[in-house]
Amino acid sequence: MIEPTAGIAVRACAAILQGDKICLIHRRRPGGDQHSLPGGLLHPDEEASTALARELKEELGLDLTGFSDPPQLRWVQHQATTRPGSGQLFRRLHLIYALSIPPGIRDAIATTELDAEDSTSVVWVPLAQAASYHLYPAVGEALSQLAAPAPGPVMLAAITDRTYSWR
Repeated sequence: MIEPTAGIAVRACAAILQGDKICLIHRRRPGGDQHSLPGGLLHPDEEASTALARELKEELGLDLTGFSDPPQLRWVQHQATTRPGSGQLFRRLHLIYALSIPPGIRDAIATTELDAEDSTSVVWVPLAQAASYHLYPAVGEALSQLAAPAPGPVMLAAITDRTYSWR
């Protein structure tokens, strides 16, 4: 189990694919649009795969029970950034899974994030197009690797103030 250490929270999220499209959470921000992979923080003593299943159910209504091909951990990414308006370092460890779903499952996924306080959209966009979006976590360049089999989790370049800007 990967546990939060030294004040670093762990976030499990998923690149959910159906054909050549990826599911993203779309937020309109004053600094521009932001697209996020669905997911959230692990609770204390919670396994990453359990947290991912819980978060996908809470956010999208997607129930992973009975999936013959469970999500596969593809990437790990550290984050150490300064949020606007705060001088404190914001740290996360992102565990990024890949999950392919059949078309019938996609039809059952919510079109707005179910646990959001606003009307945050759930969108499906072409994978090649998503790679150019402002993504959280910053996985744009890695998305092209999703078509190839994974040799195991790969460590991505860290998210820092030099490589990422909050919106």
